[in-house]
Amino acid sequence: MVRQQLLQRASALTTRNALQPSLRNTAPRRFASGEMPKLTGAADNAFNRERMAVKQHAAGSSDLWRKLSLYVAVPSLIIAAINAKNLWDEHWEHWEHLPPLEDRIEYDYMNIRTKKFFWGDGDKTLFWNDKVNYHHKDE
Repeated sequence: MVRQQLLQRASALTTRNALQPSLRNTAPRRFASGEMPKLTGAADNAFNRERMAVKQHAAGSSDLWRKLSLYVAVPSLIIAAINAKNLWDEHWEHWEHLPPLEDRIEYDYMNIRTKKFFWGDGDKTLFWNDKVNYHHKDE
């Protein structure tokens, strides 16, 4: 008799589980996988179809942006860095051919000083660079 009751309970549980899917079965098993499950029965409605379309679009667009980042952006940055380095070297090669800073002409519009700066010796600007800036002090 006990065995018969156990069999009845087991068959009732399996029937109920077949009719009512558990939470574990409805959770997506393959998160972000390429395949989308086919909708059947009550799950085949406009909301779920739109949701699947959004997921498919997101998968495709994220793959596109990943490829763009790896195969376009990174090589472009490398090429731009090489170009910037070449331009930098050309610029300093040009400076080697110029006369020394002390011998260059200082025009009226350059290094106008109406009052002293409150830092340093009062003659140099905040972004003063001794390699490229020079000021002929009034004699």
